[in-house]
Amino acid sequence: MRKILFGVVITLIILFTFKYCEAKNEDEITLQENSALLQKQIKNVGKLIVTEGHFSEVFSYKNSKAILGDLIEAEKKALVVVNADVTIGYDLSKITYNIDETTKTLQILSIPKEEIKISPDFEYYDIQADFLNQFEAKDYNAIKKTVNASLMKKIEASDLKSNAQNRLISELAKFYILTSSLGWSLEYNQSTIASYEELQGLKL
Repeated sequence: MRKILFGVVITLIILFTFKYCEAKNEDEITLQENSALLQKQIKNVGKLIVTEGHFSEVFSYKNSKAILGDLIEAEKKALVVVNADVTIGYDLSKITYNIDETTKTLQILSIPKEEIKISPDFEYYDIQADFLNQFEAKDYNAIKKTVNASLMKKIEASDLKSNAQNRLISELAKFYILTSSLGWSLEYNQSTIASYEELQGLKL
């Protein structure tokens, strides 16, 4: 009788051990599958998202140069019309992240800064220059530098950057939706994002 009871106990121990190992293995497989799914989603989102805008400017350029002391003043001037296409983008392939399988957490470590590209088209009108003060390459460079500075101020004052950030948040929301559906957590700057509203309030 004891031998039979001992055999039953041994059999039960073996069965429980097998079931435990099987369940643990399934959990590890699930974690690995979830990790792979997260990595795939990050790669899918890892693209350049771009917000576009257009600006037009009219500049009056003037330069005077004294000749022979103050006896003669040589002047040059031009009217410059600028049409500029502006793009603000985020290269999301540069996002750095960490997947912590132990805590089931997707940690976004850094988000790339926006890239602003200005493509101006210059048209020069009413160009006037004295013989002793002709237009040179440095004049055109000075005009381009001034125009770019002016356009940057207009970009900062416009809603282009906020629109670009809204598109960025929409892309990041895909991470939040996926992690939530898998029972994982999403972190940014070591803070857990517990709702879509918190995601919208991120300081990027």
